[in-house]
Amino acid sequence: MDPFTFLKISLNTDGSLTRHGEPPTSPASASDPSLPALSKDVLLNPDHGTWIRIFLPSSPRSAAHSLPIILYFHGGGFILFSAATALFHTSCSRVAASLPALVLAVEYRLAPEHRLPAAYHDAHDALLWVRDQALNPSIADPWLRTHANFSRCFLMGSSSGGNIAYRAALRAAVTNLEPLKLEGVLLNQPYFGGERRTESEERMAEDHIVPLAANDLMWDLALPVGASREHEFCNPTAKEEAAAEKLPPCLVRGYLGDPLIDRQRDLAQMLEKKGVRVVGFLEEEGHHAIELFKPDKADVLVEQVREFVCGIASIHKL
Repeated sequence: MDPFTFLKISLNTDGSLTRHGEPPTSPASASDPSLPALSKDVLLNPDHGTWIRIFLPSSPRSAAHSLPIILYFHGGGFILFSAATALFHTSCSRVAASLPALVLAVEYRLAPEHRLPAAYHDAHDALLWVRDQALNPSIADPWLRTHANFSRCFLMGSSSGGNIAYRAALRAAVTNLEPLKLEGVLLNQPYFGGERRTESEERMAEDHIVPLAANDLMWDLALPVGASREHEFCNPTAKEEAAAEKLPPCLVRGYLGDPLIDRQRDLAQMLEKKGVRVVGFLEEEGHHAIELFKPDKADVLVEQVREFVCGIASIHKL
């Protein structure tokens, strides 16, 4: 039985959300070398209550300043979970140790207490924080100062985190990030929608992870008040955005048993038409968020992330 089975939410009269039965969280651990990756939390914006959990391979096995940076955004329909949620903590730790890489998981603000674009602003804050680490090495976090290769930065997100990574990449495309260089965007089963039901949404309306009723509710709670699902935050194909043409290479992943697969295909096709280099894995068996529940699927995710990140490096060496 998956850990989402007993998850329930209730909307309070003040517009906030009470979350019942959320999966357990994991503490950061910066001193246990038996773990695949060490981790610690650093403050991002105290006014917003945001922070970043940094994952460093326990045995970097590489030269100084050589680890790529992956800025990661967790899933949860914009309304649930945390960078400390055990499922995401384990996934980030695995990616950091296996690539190897520095993985920076962002604790962003949740809706409906903080509707979109609050999470997008937090993502941009995190990207600027990484840029500032590169600009000011004397006051930078020691892990980044010693191990980070700031010329190899990637944005990655799962589900709604994939949506956040995409919006963060659009803004990054028109932002001066020097000396930080954004090399790629990894969108794992990105969460998008629209007013018109797609074939996959209708066919899998009773899906056990993203049923249509829950999907509708999450968008209602996350989008700006009064916005329809044709808003660009929900439907990236609804509005022409020039910044999309400036995006670095994008990895887009999806599974045939995910109600969102048609949306993910639409996104990949839209990006390709704009001239963006897209690496797509959209024909594999599985359901939404399956890598959180099945180790073999988690291994596939890690391998595809590794191939994408290393492949970008190989292109630059040509």
